[in-house]
Amino acid sequence: MSIMIKSGKTSMSSFKKEKRFNLLVLITQISIIVIFLILWELLTRWQVLNSFIFSSPSLILKTIKDLLINGNLLNHILTTFIETAIAFILGIVLGLIFAIIMYSFKFIAKVCDPFLTLINSLPKVALGPILIIWIGANTKSIIVMALLINLIVSIITIYNGFLNIDNNKIRLLKSLGATKGQILRKLIIPASLQTILSSLKLNISMSLIGVIMGEFLVSKEGLGYLIMYGTQVFNLNLVMSGIVLLLIFSYILYKLISLLEHKLLK
Repeated sequence: MSIMIKSGKTSMSSFKKEKRFNLLVLITQISIIVIFLILWELLTRWQVLNSFIFSSPSLILKTIKDLLINGNLLNHILTTFIETAIAFILGIVLGLIFAIIMYSFKFIAKVCDPFLTLINSLPKVALGPILIIWIGANTKSIIVMALLINLIVSIITIYNGFLNIDNNKIRLLKSLGATKGQILRKLIIPASLQTILSSLKLNISMSLIGVIMGEFLVSKEGLGYLIMYGTQVFNLNLVMSGIVLLLIFSYILYKLISLLEHKLLK
């Protein structure tokens, strides 16, 4: 009985230590951001940094406020969100399907392997002008650009996760008479859940990169367009505002995927 009480106290103490550690990490992260912003603001006010070139936190806030008042900001954010969501969903669904096909048919996996590596190493921005000619200067070309970036990574990540499943478990199911499809449904996919969820995190960042690259090339709306337009008119406040909004947007998407991962694994 005393051993059980001691064990309970130890686990409770360990939980409190972990909670304090996580809180300390969070406070440190916030402190770094706050100190950086204060230094940035002070250096521009003291004219150590040129506010026209480097902007400043106060000018960025003013620019974001003006965009909100003009009613343009929410439209740009919504456009980027929709394009990213479509590319993300397509990337993860197609990636899972292709990974299952490659795992089920070793011949297809061997044939596709060098092509996947080749396409993955190709700078996708080089395909931008071709996509515009083939598909047109529209939202479709932006989504395809994002899909080219996230799909190959998803396929490779999920497929490698399938290959890392313990072979002894597979032999056990085979000895019990399980079919290939049953092994895939009952063992391979459930055991690869952590890998699939990790690929979601990677996929969302790759999708956002692809969408922004696409918006640089063809869009007239979105956060990528906002940054590109600011560069063209040499409005560095607008450029920096777009980058800050993009960082916040990226963080929110990442946290949403992290919450999904936590719930599914729990």
